[in-house]
Amino acid sequence: MRTRSKHLPAEERRAVTVETVVELAAEQNPSDITTAAIAQRMGLTQGALFRHFPTKDAILQAVMEWVAERLLVRVDQAKDSTSSPLAALEAVFMAHIEFVAEHPGVPRMLFGELQRAEETAPKKLVQTLIRRYGERLRQILEDGKRQEELDPAIDVEAASLLFIGTIQGLVMQSLLAGDVDSIRRDAPRVFALYSRSIRSTN
Repeated sequence: MRTRSKHLPAEERRAVTVETVVELAAEQNPSDITTAAIAQRMGLTQGALFRHFPTKDAILQAVMEWVAERLLVRVDQAKDSTSSPLAALEAVFMAHIEFVAEHPGVPRMLFGELQRAEETAPKKLVQTLIRRYGERLRQILEDGKRQEELDPAIDVEAASLLFIGTIQGLVMQSLLAGDVDSIRRDAPRVFALYSRSIRSTN
């Protein structure tokens, strides 16, 4: 129980709330997480929680903002830490995998938001995250084609979709197996297959 959250400044209380939701999402269906459960985990009353977030959707929006900011920072750091486009793709792939392994509740929440029929603020944030992530991938792929490290004939849009879809597949397999650590074990050999399909043969 996060009893330490009882006497925190407002901004820290909001941050702890977000972290609590991410933890709970790793343990149960995100759609079943109630404000009462969040408050209980934090050692607060619901009234205290609602002083910082007026609705459950406001909490979810803050969670999606937290996810987007941290995932894209990791992606950019991974991309910028390498000297070639193919190495950048591998670094981004592994950074994304590590983020999911550390926060297994995150993909559950992302999938859950995308499945909602209505257009909510959290859902729009997830859509924006996917768009911005895709833009980064397409840039790396275009750089790889220009530098002749990647096959000049590859369909950049399809290669970007396959990259994201491959990670999603690994995530789903790990969730179905109830073994989050499997994503770390399987990622290197799965990426090796992906890279073989796009690299230049020259």
